[in-house]
Amino acid sequence: MRFLATKLRDIFEIEIEPIADERGFFARAWCEREFTANGLNGRLAQCNLSGNARKGTLRGIHFQAAPHEEAKLVRCIRGRIFDVAVDLRPDSDTYLQWHGVELTATNHRALYIPEGCGHGFLTLEDDTELYYQMSEFYHPEVARGVRWNDPALRITWPGAAEVISDRDRTYPDYQP
Repeated sequence: MRFLATKLRDIFEIEIEPIADERGFFARAWCEREFTANGLNGRLAQCNLSGNARKGTLRGIHFQAAPHEEAKLVRCIRGRIFDVAVDLRPDSDTYLQWHGVELTATNHRALYIPEGCGHGFLTLEDDTELYYQMSEFYHPEVARGVRWNDPALRITWPGAAEVISDRDRTYPDYQP
């Protein structure tokens, strides 16, 4: 795997290194040792799938508050998304900045989002599916969110949010 630093502290795009032959390819998509060696949280507590029927589906911006903050590794396994990480760590030199990347089933990239950062995505195709790996179990009592179009974040989404839950639509602006 290749760990590509972004402009935001501790947020990485991760590329596979496929070994190809006449059958197709094989590649490592997760390795606790490699994640830890690159300074990332190597704990894996749970994995989730997110199925999205329509292009223009927006989910986020989500995070878990202390004491159950979570790191996430997000990969698109069908379709195409614009994936966004937002630095919500007040002590970070990239506080309130965001990083967006297109993840697709064919580019095989993943986005690593550390604890204390928010996450959201916009589907760019119908029938898009994501695979998440998390360092912490889901704790609904500390599940939080920030509105996807919060003016303090100034996220530039590459399309319209056509399908969005009431919860995500009505999250408040970010409050430190």
